[in-house]
Amino acid sequence: MRALVVNCTLKPSPQTSNTEALADIVISALKGHSVEVDTVRAVDLNIRPGVETDMGEGDEWPAVHEKVLSSEILIIASPTWLGRPSSVAQRVLERLDAMLSETDHDDRPVAYNRVAGVLVTGNEDGAHHVISEISGALADIGFTIPGQAWTYWHLGPGPGPDYLDDDRGHEWAASTGRAMASNLVHAARALAENPLPAPPS
Repeated sequence: MRALVVNCTLKPSPQTSNTEALADIVISALKGHSVEVDTVRAVDLNIRPGVETDMGEGDEWPAVHEKVLSSEILIIASPTWLGRPSSVAQRVLERLDAMLSETDHDDRPVAYNRVAGVLVTGNEDGAHHVISEISGALADIGFTIPGQAWTYWHLGPGPGPDYLDDDRGHEWAASTGRAMASNLVHAARALAENPLPAPPS
């Protein structure tokens, strides 16, 4: 089984990413379930705006799209900015939108029988809102969202320290992240054994 984690931080490499630090906890838990994990830091790529799988010369999204299709598990990891998902996360969701018109050999949307989860960091409140927005978009595209397939970290409303600057809340976020990994893996295995059929015509 394979998983893809798309880190939607606004910080290009090699800057330290708080979102990546929390994602590493979930990645470790997934590997503990014998899942192979690939990661993408979207801001490092030339991902053009649009809702097609390939937006032309220089567009680096098609390679990410291939990674999505080769994975049973997708995790979107985003910081909270202004109480919302990052602009990079929104760009990723818009490009995933193309999958709505893509089907497999059984006429199923290609997102069917894949599970997805959400990870959020930020030094302000709004994590549940970000989780809801991203989860809703992924469900629209066709991904299955298991119960409690998310984790987050923040220290309440208003400005404050970042994830890597303060140890408070780390234990809870890690525990929730391990549960998230377990729920994603077991839901993916259940779908592999009993896949969703194509939508009725």
